[in-house]
Order: sequence, then structure tokens, then C-alpha cells
Amino acid sequence: MEVKSLERNAEYLSVLEVLLQLRSQYDVDSLSAQIEKQKLGGYQIVYVKDEHQVLAVAGYSLGEKLAWGKYIYIEDLVTNDRCRSDGVGKFLMEWFKSYASKIGCQQIHLDSAVHRFPAHKFYLREGFNIASHHFSIVGCESFELS
Repeated sequence: MEVKSLERNAEYLSVLEVLLQLRSQYDVDSLSAQIEKQKLGGYQIVYVKDEHQVLAVAGYSLGEKLAWGKYIYIEDLVTNDRCRSDGVGKFLMEWFKSYASKIGCQQIHLDSAVHRFPAHKFYLREGFNIASHHFSIVGCESFELS
């Protein structure tokens, strides 16, 4: 297994197909367009591949905040449904930990939907802590100033 950065090459479509397992609200074309838009803001994608297939995909960004210092924020993380529980997620998480150390990040962060219990167990096993509650408001385009 190896971790590779996403490029527009022969594996590009396979990477998107695995990412669609997590982000099913897109199709291949709209997902590709969204990725390109987010790359302008620093979004990056890495993936794990063996000799036959794409095993896992992760989208992330780098940042710096008063509260966290320099950090990696994992925005999207999915293991191909054909190879879950085969150690691929752990392999990718170890890569992120090593990469964070290499580039001087103090922390790695991610959010996970409240109903994704198997993912939560995985993140806890990998050393993540539940450090806060994430609050959100959806539908801001309908708000008006008073």
C-alpha cells in the first residue's frame, strides 16, 4: 500500500468513485468541479492504493488558529467499502500522523456525523479525543438582516 496525492491521471476517476461512497450527493462531474474549487482554498486529496485498486481517500486542508496552532483538518475520509476493516484506515491515519509531524503541525482535527458510530470507534482507537461539540446553522441564504 502507498499514499499518493491526487492528480489528473489514470487513477483520478477511481479516486472520485471511492469518494462518492461518502459524498453521494454529487455525481462524478459535480464532485470533480467541487474539488477543483476547494483546491483554490488549499484543499488537498490523498489516497491509498495497492496494485489493483484505490483503497481509501482523504481530503484535508492545512491551517493555523489561535486555539490549535498549526493543524491538519481532515475534511473527508472514506475507506472503499470493499476493503473496510482491513487496516487501510489505520495505514492512512498513520500517514497523517507522520505527515503532521514532518510539517510541524501540533494537531489533527476532523468532524464526524453523530450517527457514524463505527467511525467514532475507529477515531478513538486511533488516538482522537472528543474535544468539543460542533454547532452549525444550515440555510443561511434565507436569513435577512433586521
